Amino acid sequence: MEINFLTVSHSLGAIAYLILSIYIATRHLRRATDRTLFVASLSSAIWLALLALQGFEVNIPFYIRYTFELIRNTAWFGVLYALLGIQFIPGKLIGKHRLYSTAGILILLAFMLTVTIYQGITNHQILSGYTTLILQVSISVIGLLLLEQVWQNSSILSRSGIKYLTIAMASLFFYDFFMYSDALLFQKMSTPLWESRGAINTLAAPLIAMTMFNSRKQPIGMHVSRQMIFHSTTLIIAGIYLLIISAGGYYISIFGGSWGEALRVLFIFLGILILVILVSSPIVRAKIMVFISKNFFDYKYDYRDEWIKSTDALTNTHSQKNAKEQNELPTKIIKILGDLVGSRSGAIWGKDEDDHFVLRGKLALKDQKFHTIESNSDLSAYFKNNEWVINLDEYMLDPTKYDLIEIPDDILTQEQPWLLIPLGMSNNIVGIVLLCEPIASLDLNWENYDLIKIVSQQACSYLEQSDSQERLGAARQFEAVNQTSAFLVHDIKTIIAQLSLLVKNAERHKTNPEFIEDMIRTTSHTVEKMEHLLNQIHNPTQDDTTEIVELGPILLEVYESHKNSKPIPSLEYPEKVIRINANKEQLKSVIVHIVQNALDATPKDGEISITSKLAPGYIFIFIQDNGYGMNDDFINNLLFKPFKSTKGLTGMGIGVYQSREYLRRIGGSISVTSQLEIGTCFTLKIPVLGK
Repeated sequence: MEINFLTVSHSLGAIAYLILSIYIATRHLRRATDRTLFVASLSSAIWLALLALQGFEVNIPFYIRYTFELIRNTAWFGVLYALLGIQFIPGKLIGKHRLYSTAGILILLAFMLTVTIYQGITNHQILSGYTTLILQVSISVIGLLLLEQVWQNSSILSRSGIKYLTIAMASLFFYDFFMYSDALLFQKMSTPLWESRGAINTLAAPLIAMTMFNSRKQPIGMHVSRQMIFHSTTLIIAGIYLLIISAGGYYISIFGGSWGEALRVLFIFLGILILVILVSSPIVRAKIMVFISKNFFDYKYDYRDEWIKSTDALTNTHSQKNAKEQNELPTKIIKILGDLVGSRSGAIWGKDEDDHFVLRGKLALKDQKFHTIESNSDLSAYFKNNEWVINLDEYMLDPTKYDLIEIPDDILTQEQPWLLIPLGMSNNIVGIVLLCEPIASLDLNWENYDLIKIVSQQACSYLEQSDSQERLGAARQFEAVNQTSAFLVHDIKTIIAQLSLLVKNAERHKTNPEFIEDMIRTTSHTVEKMEHLLNQIHNPTQDDTTEIVELGPILLEVYESHKNSKPIPSLEYPEKVIRINANKEQLKSVIVHIVQNALDATPKDGEISITSKLAPGYIFIFIQDNGYGMNDDFINNLLFKPFKSTKGLTGMGIGVYQSREYLRRIGGSISVTSQLEIGTCFTLKIPVLGK
């Protein structure tokens, strides 16, 4: 067996990196950089050993050797990311910038590794040798660019600690770039370059060892400038783009037939022309810069602090019970948004019932009339479609940036109008804020606009909630009026029913002394009830007055008023005096209503009973009938809801609701059990007074 230069160079390299791995493992595994260097050295040793065994005529498949080369490349990228303070494998809580930094190269290496293993096992060619060479050149270029970032962004003092390491790694990546570029150019691998590769890697090992001797050095504190990242990112994208163009041109020349070479030249020229146009475009450059600023650098604002600050300001204003202070919410919104950009004056418009925007408040502006912004105006339509801030300085210079929309003159004629901010989300814009120029000039960037948008959306929710509370308060006032009217109508209806019954029976029983006596008693009760209703209209709170009353006489009055009904109710009540703290008329009205419901639901030959039971602290009144009954669904969902009745047009459905509400006010309750065609039992639970 002949020992050639390839075998010697790769064998020495394997031994050198094995020794280096042992040295690092025994003394230097405290820092992330040391651990990644250990993995890179060990993987390099294994890879070089496989190549050396190939020189000793040990048959090792190509895909295995190339797989370990990819693993070795991955390990060295791990070293670069450790130097830059970036995790190679993103963790669960990793930031976006680290995720973007590692994902691209990780996907590329994983793809090449998977394809290599698959091709080796199945003997099925997926990537051509030409494509593989392009990918290898790409890996080398990316490695050199990352290494340049490590060097450029390290401090002067820390450079002395990584000088030999960067030289070693630059040697490895540059030699791979040179070797694979040569193979790409001449369509074949250069034998001298391939055989010398092991020696080059061997020479890099002592430089890495010299770096490890300086073990007292701390990890490098990196500060990467936006411009540096911008230029490097642009260079990387341009390099990848050109590699794709080259690969496309190669395949066009192969499959293009007689036109192949001409089409290849045309394709490459068009690709380069498009690249030049894109790179020279201010819009594209601005978008790349914003993307880099958003994902690779700390934010200008602490959004958590800004969010808490604006929330506190809005909450303190929104929680004020004083009507005057509550009305200051729109002005407070102007101030909160103005503080974000240094503005001290502005105006705010809010949406009215017709979806127009009317002035809601001004801050430090001269007395000038502002007109309503119509819902179909250009400004309203723009905010609904774009939801973005209008910079009036930009608008005055170039209205085409904002679709040539028409902005009201009373806004443009203000003293130094500056920003128009929509309050809302999606198509729901509930307000518009005008901010005037700040005292100190401020150049707005994407962070300012993002913060304004976040706080404006938050302010929108408070403004909308405030408007909803005002509408709800008005609705409740109307509801109270309607409810009082409904209760009065219900009582009047009951009175009319009693008088109608008297009129109906008067002709038949007018000579009956008992009827005359009952008519006088009913008429007297009706007069008392009407006087009570009139007093209630003049003094709605009179029903809240209470006194100590006896329950027995009340039950007896209820019975006397219904003893001529069909069926006649039966009454049983304790002989003991039961005292209750309540409004006599209201309590009597509750019992009368339940008894009347029982009469309405029971045939004339049926039975109705009024009984009671005394318990500690309470008296239970049971009003039971064997009438039509109710099902569980009606009891659970409709019985205690106002304006729900089983009597059709003859009932208003508020009596049971009114009865329950009054018993609740005095500390009692009402419950019901019923079954269709069997009957119903209402249980009134009323607190009693002690001895």
